[in-house]
Amino acid sequence: MAYDGLMTYRVVTELQALVGGRINRVHQPYSLDLMIQVRSNRQSVQLLVSANAMYARLQLTDNPTKNPQEPPMFCMMLRKHIEGGFITAIEQVGRDRVIVLSIRSRNELGDEENKKVYIELMGRHSNVVLTNEDGKILDAIKHLPPSQNTYRTIMPGSEYLLPPAQDKCDPLTEREAGLKRIDWNAGSLDKQLVASFAGLSPQIAQEIVHRAKLPNRASIEESFVSVMSDLEGPYVFQQLASGKERFSPIVLTSGEIASEERYETSKDVLDRFFYEKANRDRVKQQAHDVERLLKSELEKNLLKRKRLLDDLKATERSDELQKYGELLTTYLFQLEKGMTVAHVVDYYDEEGGMIDIPLNKLKTPNENAQAYYKKYNKLKVAKVEVQKQIELNDAEIEYLETLVAQLDVASPADIVEIREELAEGGYMKQRNQKKKQTKKISLEAYTSSTGTEFFVGKNNTQNDHLTFKFARRDEIWLHVKDIPGSHVIIRSSEPDETTLLEAATVAAYFSKARASSGVPVDYTKARYVKKPSGAKPGFVIYTDQQTVYVTPDERLVKSLQQ
Repeated sequence: MAYDGLMTYRVVTELQALVGGRINRVHQPYSLDLMIQVRSNRQSVQLLVSANAMYARLQLTDNPTKNPQEPPMFCMMLRKHIEGGFITAIEQVGRDRVIVLSIRSRNELGDEENKKVYIELMGRHSNVVLTNEDGKILDAIKHLPPSQNTYRTIMPGSEYLLPPAQDKCDPLTEREAGLKRIDWNAGSLDKQLVASFAGLSPQIAQEIVHRAKLPNRASIEESFVSVMSDLEGPYVFQQLASGKERFSPIVLTSGEIASEERYETSKDVLDRFFYEKANRDRVKQQAHDVERLLKSELEKNLLKRKRLLDDLKATERSDELQKYGELLTTYLFQLEKGMTVAHVVDYYDEEGGMIDIPLNKLKTPNENAQAYYKKYNKLKVAKVEVQKQIELNDAEIEYLETLVAQLDVASPADIVEIREELAEGGYMKQRNQKKKQTKKISLEAYTSSTGTEFFVGKNNTQNDHLTFKFARRDEIWLHVKDIPGSHVIIRSSEPDETTLLEAATVAAYFSKARASSGVPVDYTKARYVKKPSGAKPGFVIYTDQQTVYVTPDERLVKSLQQ
């Protein structure tokens, strides 16, 4: 994984600034994530610890999180033992992805105690373990009973053991010893480097081989030294031509690099890589049933639309049936009961051609004419009804597509409001049957480069509130043209061009067109935005609009968020 032993080394090196700092508060916003607030050097910082299998990491972060009303048991245990304590050391175990926080705190009697928090960042085996000064486990974010692992038991009361040590060399201090293990004739040098050096990921090993060019000891050693010296330089976030994203504690030159961003701190590069991905993963977990429901409803309505269009096509015969009735009425004197076909002049034909009209031989000519009129009137009524049903169905499809698009950009907190909206609309059952309490609607706030505030609604509840309650009449309202997306309000009646384009970029980013370029975004004054009577949540019509074209830029969006 990209968060390897060398990335751990750089993060731990940066975190030395927290040694001596006081732990003010511990939160557990998600089941496998901790947020530790540390007061150090006259400022408060947030230390994120994640034991998530896909996103395991330790880092500083500025990104806000919402905490549950009832803290989990592990969070309560950490609060009891380390809140108010002081960090005495932050250490990496060897060059592994194991970090130890040593903390000095006081117990209920006021006596000083030493605790350790072991942070193991090893994919699906990641864990956070709290121990006392004797090495006894007080609790862990994941319990591991003897039935699952005979070597290490991670349960309260058990003795803590570090993960099994690997017989590898430290790439920072034992380069010579590690390189002696390489068989230069065996091939797969990158795999041999990974097997020889602790903390070396395949990504870094491939970079060493790529820089070496020649597969011999001299060139590999020179490349090895070059890569290790780059640990003093910037971090990097890169997008490859394949669409894959990667980050590294050094600037990578291997692979087909499409774009590159360099960062001075681990906090910035890790937030850039993990924050959105982790949020998307949490949303996917929390909204699995919502996503499945919306896709099912959308498929049903798309199938219904096909059937309605078939019905509409069938009603196209109504004009022909009316014509048959009128021609039969005109030529009744020429027809007799028992005839199966009326062969008459078609006076609707400019050339005056003949036409054959099928007849029921058991009916009189007049009864045949009336039968055609009756079918005509029935189809005429059906045509109006089918067209009405198609309009309603199209509105339903647009509404469902809007919700699907909102799921793509929703935060975990937004899912609650989307779920409530679906429950109110009768699409799903309300999870909590208690009486609904009026709660304050939160809107994401942004500040343009020129200092003007603007706000974004990320679901229909927020969009309606933003547009019709929050916005002032002359403020500027934005929405992507003809595509499901967020409403945006600029806190100005005459915003400067920079603010307008940045707000439009945010509107495009929080829409179905977030992966497109040259996205058209309409803007107008809020006074010109109306909600039709009986319209679905979030649906509006507007006039007096102008259009700008922008390309969504995630980095810009994040930089503008308050």
